[in-house]
Amino acid sequence: MRSEYPWVQPVRRPSSTSPIIPILTLVGAVALVVGGLFLWRAYRHWTSADRESDAQPRAITPRADLTDLEKTNIKIYKLAKPSVVHITTRSGGHGFDLNTEEIREGTGSGFIWDLEGHVVTNFHVIKGAETARVTLADQSGYAASLVGAAPDRDLAVLRINAPKSKLRPIDIGTSDDLQVGQMVYAIGNPFGLDQTLTTGVVSALGREIASVRPGVTIKNVIQTDAAINPGNSGGPLLDSAGRLIGVNTAIYSPSKASAGIGFAIPVDEVNRVVPQLINHRKVIRPGIGVTLAPDQWARQRSIEGAVIVRVLPSSPAAQAGLRGLRQDMRGEVILGDVIVAVNGKPVKKVNDLFTLLSNYKVGDKVTLTIDRDGQREDVEVTLGEVE
Repeated sequence: MRSEYPWVQPVRRPSSTSPIIPILTLVGAVALVVGGLFLWRAYRHWTSADRESDAQPRAITPRADLTDLEKTNIKIYKLAKPSVVHITTRSGGHGFDLNTEEIREGTGSGFIWDLEGHVVTNFHVIKGAETARVTLADQSGYAASLVGAAPDRDLAVLRINAPKSKLRPIDIGTSDDLQVGQMVYAIGNPFGLDQTLTTGVVSALGREIASVRPGVTIKNVIQTDAAINPGNSGGPLLDSAGRLIGVNTAIYSPSKASAGIGFAIPVDEVNRVVPQLINHRKVIRPGIGVTLAPDQWARQRSIEGAVIVRVLPSSPAAQAGLRGLRQDMRGEVILGDVIVAVNGKPVKKVNDLFTLLSNYKVGDKVTLTIDRDGQREDVEVTLGEVE
């Protein structure tokens, strides 16, 4: 029968005996084998080259000598390191089962003061502690006893029973001639990392910070930008000669981490307080033997100065004829003497008087300017010892 579409040719199917398919299969198999051999040889070549490469350490690039500043930093660290100590404290506590257990209270820094084993640190480092341990630079540790403390100045003295051969007292400088901008170095144990050196400059002088005792401030504090962190407290602040110029005591930072503002108690104050703590276990404050009215009481009455409430019997103030408050026949309070200056320096509130008197020692004579019955008078007083 003739097709309706003569231009369409019928499809011829290869017969089952056609050689095309076996040939294609053979070619594919050969290609796989050849490709596999090629990849295997390439892999062997790569791994062999890797194993047989002659890689050597890179050559060291020579550098110039250390700078003078770097040499100074290294020298100061090596000089002061043996004098700096790590202080850890513990206090007794009670767990929920009421069994007493030791709890680590804190960590701080300090430095060796003398060959008798006295160690200086901050009072707040050992405040509330029942035991303290001092670790020297060579990692030897010793139990410490408290010799004396001055909370108003955030200073304390510990003592360890260590061989003198292990004790390297720190070199003492002065803080009277410090200048803003001069280099300073802090060594301590921030976050428990011992023997850490940080550097900076004196940022400011004559700062005032709060002491541990509420309402009392520490005057003439050194401000520095040398990094001071928790654990640095009690450690030394050094000048470029490696001498002690201050005791690192506080940082100004909401996060309690270094923010570029740290404070140190000046060494002149330390050098005055520490011998008293060693000799008397406390600071012997020079005073005149009076009780004073609170500043609020004076302000309510528009009085500027330190108002004497009572003169203690046989005190320097009594011997100088100073007067306190008294009452008249009707029971009304009659104002006595108001101290308005010490050796010409003004006293506007009670703390001013304490601060000025702290610059003197027992037995010194000072001139007090007082306001008595509306008249100014100068009275000479010999300072005595007060608690």
